[in-house]
Amino acid sequence: MSEEMNYEGIGITIDNYVAVVEIQKGPNNFFDTQMIKDLADAFEKMDASNDVRAIVLCSEGKHFCAGNNFGSTSRNEERADRKVEEGNPLYAAAVRLFDTKTPVIGAIQGAAVGGGFGLAVMPDFRVVCPEARFTANFVKLGFHPGFGLTHTLPRLIGQQKASMLFLTGRRISGQEAFDIGLADVITDKENLRAEAIKLAAEIAENAPLAVVSVRATMRQGIAEAVQKQTDHEGLEQHRLQQTADHREGVKAVGERRPGNFIGA
Repeated sequence: MSEEMNYEGIGITIDNYVAVVEIQKGPNNFFDTQMIKDLADAFEKMDASNDVRAIVLCSEGKHFCAGNNFGSTSRNEERADRKVEEGNPLYAAAVRLFDTKTPVIGAIQGAAVGGGFGLAVMPDFRVVCPEARFTANFVKLGFHPGFGLTHTLPRLIGQQKASMLFLTGRRISGQEAFDIGLADVITDKENLRAEAIKLAAEIAENAPLAVVSVRATMRQGIAEAVQKQTDHEGLEQHRLQQTADHREGVKAVGERRPGNFIGA
């Protein structure tokens, strides 16, 4: 099966019904549309395979995923060429991830920032270490949250806590994430992946048809909800991308300073 799933920047191994899917774009593991499409393709193939009953999503390097690279030339060219009514292909691929039938465990080390935070919220469960950092820093970029986060994050931690993270853009640690219910297991950095695989194996030892059935019930409607939410998020992002505040926010974050925003 591994021969059928060769993707640039993604490593896949399968052992005892557990697939370990590693993002290999360290140290920051920025994502782009192609990477999210490749993850969705790989997850769909695993859904159809009798060899996979649980997936561990992890990353090499220092950070889980530092989000979308706002300084990327390819990203800016893609954005410039796309009409807003065409939708965002990145979010179309993200919806496919949420439509995965196989349970997914995320192993989160270092930073999960912006859209990388959205990717970290996609799995059923999150295993973190104290060094993990979650940041919904969109307002610091003069931007609107995306990747369905405005649906998925309140669903996990409640409307009030999610609003606090969105409107302040503050960063929380792995311990704080565990305390508020964003993370399910906390362990030291050295054992992070092993703990995620252990949880995946505990799921994979159960009757696979029953696991898929129960999971579908528990996550009923999530892909459709993310589709609806990303449609709205995409429109707001497109509108805010035209503002001086967004340009200043990207510059300010790159220079590691507060933005000088003017509300225009």
